Amino acid sequence: MKAVVSVVLALCLLALPEMAPAQALTTEQDHQNMMDQLGIQTLRPGPNGDEKAPDHANYDEAKANPYPDWPDILTLSNGQKVTTVNDWWQKRRPEIAEAFEREVVGRVPADVPAVTWRVAESEAETLQGTDIVASRLVGHVDNSAYPAISVDIDAVLILPAKTKAPAPVLVMFNWGPAQFPAPKVPPAPPKDLDPRMAGFLAAAQAANLDRIHQLVADGWGVVILNPTSYQADNGAGLTQGIIGLVNKGQPRKPDDWGALRAWAWGAGQVFDYLTTRPEVDKAHIGIEGVSRYGKAALVTMAFDQRFYMGLIGSSGEGGAKPHRRNFGEAVESLTGSGEYHWMAGNFLKYGGPLNAGDLPVDAHELIALAAPRLVFISYGVPEQGDAKWLDQQGSYMATVAAGRVWKLLGAKDLGVGNDYKTAVMPPPLTDLLDGQLAWRQHIGGHTDAPNIASFITWADRNMGRQ
Repeated sequence: MKAVVSVVLALCLLALPEMAPAQALTTEQDHQNMMDQLGIQTLRPGPNGDEKAPDHANYDEAKANPYPDWPDILTLSNGQKVTTVNDWWQKRRPEIAEAFEREVVGRVPADVPAVTWRVAESEAETLQGTDIVASRLVGHVDNSAYPAISVDIDAVLILPAKTKAPAPVLVMFNWGPAQFPAPKVPPAPPKDLDPRMAGFLAAAQAANLDRIHQLVADGWGVVILNPTSYQADNGAGLTQGIIGLVNKGQPRKPDDWGALRAWAWGAGQVFDYLTTRPEVDKAHIGIEGVSRYGKAALVTMAFDQRFYMGLIGSSGEGGAKPHRRNFGEAVESLTGSGEYHWMAGNFLKYGGPLNAGDLPVDAHELIALAAPRLVFISYGVPEQGDAKWLDQQGSYMATVAAGRVWKLLGAKDLGVGNDYKTAVMPPPLTDLLDGQLAWRQHIGGHTDAPNIASFITWADRNMGRQ
């Protein structure tokens, strides 16, 4: 009998499909694979960020709007005007979201495995005179369907030690490994860090403690989330991480999610964990990010409606900057091999046979997907390092245009009208913070740290904490 059982088990094992190993592609190979899937022969090169180069980006406002007519945010694809709240939620918003998923940021698969959280370690600390409790969190993604790839989400939760009520929490996309406020051993920089970003990373880490202190001193909690712990910031990593795990190590399809959407997914998993903590005000959880993580924070707000608020820092192209603007970074910057992994594969079409004017959606609509929740758009000034490349003026125009949806839904926008074609960005340090949609340009560089105090005051007022 035992022999018969053994034979049956052996036959069953032989019948199991053999799992293909994960493909180890270089960034260039993966980029070419997607071009081949789309039938694209060549892509237009993106503009050069060096203003002295002959192919430098345009910074002439007179040439900045080759596609002056943006998609109307309150008109359905069939031409019908959106005039009611129900029209927005039932018709227009789903249209916009579908277009972004199909053409721009990609779709989150329905079969993403579950995440199991554990507290790896916890300790009481003092941060600039404020007592806190810091806990290192590890979110392990179930990889039983494809054991060849293991994915863990790395995060640190920081809560004020003494609080009279559950704390609002800001989930902050971090540059590099999540760390305790007072790490015993300073973490090494990420292995895949772009050398051009090394100086920015050092400055960001230095500013991070002050931002965290301002938040916890006001009774907030903070999550420091390392997005590259679960999805690498390069094209070679697309057959690894959470995207690779779901695809069982194979290259993406054209409408699969890119890194921005994957990073946003990770923030959503952190949200799930936070709802299990009694110290957390579950109704007031927010998301924050700067630069590429500003893009990811905006994508998070657009597609995960559980997040109450977002601080969107210096997000540029792929974030609050309109694709249709010819100023600084361009669509072609995101379709090249250096940044294409942030986007859906289909986005490559707009750097090749198509152009920015062919996109069915644009940045003002990405912002509007977050309405009527709290969205604070933050930028610095070029003189201090928040480069013109980011197109602060264009991002302001998109924020102005998005405000129509806040007003339709009974909330307040910037309060400056909604004609993006005539909108002129106000001087730095102008507070447009009276509504649920907010704008402020500080006088620092590529960071949102100088705006954190304004953000806290604005958010506290909207939460009724003042």
